[in-house]
Amino acid sequence: MEQLSNQVSPFDCDVLRSAFIRLVIEEKIPQDRWRMFAEQLISDFTDSDDIDPELLEWIIRK
Repeated sequence: MEQLSNQVSPFDCDVLRSAFIRLVIEEKIPQDRWRMFAEQLISDFTDSDDIDPELLEWIIRK
């Protein structure tokens, strides 16, 4: 997650993943929509459409 260091701290990564997991459970988001949902979550948090693919994969992994 080298690119990530400029935008999102390791603490923020953990917060994003925890929020993602909680929202997926609470909103009953089907697995086929996880990637799109996580992309939007990251984009909203960073205020950028430039999504680090490693962060995205880490957030949606089971």
